Amino acid sequence: MKSPKAFFKPLALGAPAPLKETPVALERMIHFVPPHIEKVRAKIPQLINQVDVILGNLEDAIPADKKLEARAGFIEMAKENDFGKTGLWVRINALESPWALDDICELVANCGDQLDVIMVPKVNGPWDIHYMDQLLAQLEARNNIQRPILLHAILETAEGVNNVEAIAAASPRMHGMSLGPADLAASRGMKTTRVGGGHPDYKVLADSMSEGTRFGYQQDLWHYTIAKMVDACMANGIKAFYGPFGDFSDPEACESQFRNAFLMGCLGTWTLHPSQIDIAKTVFSPDPEEVLFARRILEAMPDGSGAVMIDGKMQDDATWKQAKVINDLAELVCTKDPDLAARYSN
Repeated sequence: MKSPKAFFKPLALGAPAPLKETPVALERMIHFVPPHIEKVRAKIPQLINQVDVILGNLEDAIPADKKLEARAGFIEMAKENDFGKTGLWVRINALESPWALDDICELVANCGDQLDVIMVPKVNGPWDIHYMDQLLAQLEARNNIQRPILLHAILETAEGVNNVEAIAAASPRMHGMSLGPADLAASRGMKTTRVGGGHPDYKVLADSMSEGTRFGYQQDLWHYTIAKMVDACMANGIKAFYGPFGDFSDPEACESQFRNAFLMGCLGTWTLHPSQIDIAKTVFSPDPEEVLFARRILEAMPDGSGAVMIDGKMQDDATWKQAKVINDLAELVCTKDPDLAARYSN
């Protein structure tokens, strides 16, 4: 195990010093784009103002004969646009694939200074992060990159779920994790072809009654994994995210799944289709009434100690911490969303 004193030292001579705190950024939606498609790249300037993170996808959903084209398209996209406060991420191909090494080397060499986060698919354990950590340090030094490129792990194998705490603590480069439900379902041998969301056959039945209908209640297939991921991330000072919701024809189910993840501690989600952007923005921005009430708590307890009564309910140091979480997120939303900023100030 690496010495704690060495944890924040660069892993290569000339590489930038690792960050000691995860950068504060608004990341309600990570919007996936296929960079090998020219007409999609042409829409990036408009997307920059609509989303919090733009991610160029080089892995799943990119045909094998388009992998190199996607990589080149992402580099072009990175160079030709000013992303401002909008994050620029990339999902590379899986580390066991024939494209991953060239993905990493060419991306850092050609657009490393523009790149905020590399999303690593199918992370099985901390060894995958250690490999990326060392390689990135060498490439940053070679290419004179001034700030470290962060890593985001996708939790989509049974082995990865088993090692989730070690993955979260593997490197100061760790930005966060996302749930990858489709590949995880296959890895676990789950009997579903759905990409995220529930399943009508995963339910509990109400007690049997002598008369009347016996009701069934659908359960959440991903509750355990999301909770385990959130705990690992929050314990290590990194961020947890929900992943994809594949049924674009069911916005209500999409919103429900996003909201469950938000309430459990996820800071954002993936959006695979433009119709999901506004859903994510609504769900992962705190409700204005919640924000206004949270601010009343903070105003009544400026130092977070003691207890007060507000609208007949007791508020103490624990609810003060909850209020601060909501208010801090609202302040971040205000930096990018003027409509919500106005609603939060009423």
